[in-house]
Amino acid sequence: MGQAFGLIQVDQSTVAIKESFGKFDEILEPGCHFLPWCIGKQIAGYLSLRVQQLDVRCETKTKDNVFVNVVASVQYRALAEKASDAFYRLSNTREQIQSYVFDVIRASVPKMNLDDAFEQKNEIAKAVEDELEKAMSMYGYEIVQTLIVDIEPDVHVKRAMNEINAAARLRLAATEKAEAEKILQIKRAEGDAESKYLAGLGIARQRQAIVDGLRESVLAFSENVPGTSSKDVMDMVLVTQYFDTMKEIGASSKSSSVFIPHGPGAVRDIAAQIRDGQLQASLL
Repeated sequence: MGQAFGLIQVDQSTVAIKESFGKFDEILEPGCHFLPWCIGKQIAGYLSLRVQQLDVRCETKTKDNVFVNVVASVQYRALAEKASDAFYRLSNTREQIQSYVFDVIRASVPKMNLDDAFEQKNEIAKAVEDELEKAMSMYGYEIVQTLIVDIEPDVHVKRAMNEINAAARLRLAATEKAEAEKILQIKRAEGDAESKYLAGLGIARQRQAIVDGLRESVLAFSENVPGTSSKDVMDMVLVTQYFDTMKEIGASSKSSSVFIPHGPGAVRDIAAQIRDGQLQASLL
């Protein structure tokens, strides 16, 4: 009904292209406008001023001969002050932008190795944005932002890269494990050496205490029992220790029967054997 009376509505974030007898007349801003169609005024079309996004997938080859798919995301919008250029000068904006993206990516990526392409995504996006900004500004469009959202190598190349990464991590883990085992062995050896050192000190102190005790026993017995020599005292001590040892062997649950001489002459022989063994040991 409004068009019958020459009234039209232009929505927000949109401009209308007004023509007079087929010739561009003016840009109509959002709101209500009077359009006397009876004198040749008409709307040629509408142009959105909203930010639009175009995703472009481009296949190219890197410097080390790896084919990759580079996915670029371009965000752009038409400028209200250049709406006539955006409406009349381009027939297909999206194809035009896609052509420039292809050109820049296929000129930039072949100069890089695959690893460098992943590291320099921002540089590739900047090169695409600069080229698009320079080319599309004359057509009334502004490039808001350009992103390289993904770089997809061939599936076999991706699998090989994952295997290389996994092998490197396994090698690092093996090195760390070997280093840890080395440290454990060193610490274990140091602990064992310290333990043996302390055990040796204990044995030496034990033997010193035994010698001191025997000396004191011999001196005390000689003083309290007149007429006894040191040899007699030592024989008695050795025989006493011998019987104490036999007692401990018999008290053990794991020992079997032991037959020993039990006559008076046998006791003297035992004492002589013990004494001779100690003398031979001291001579060695």
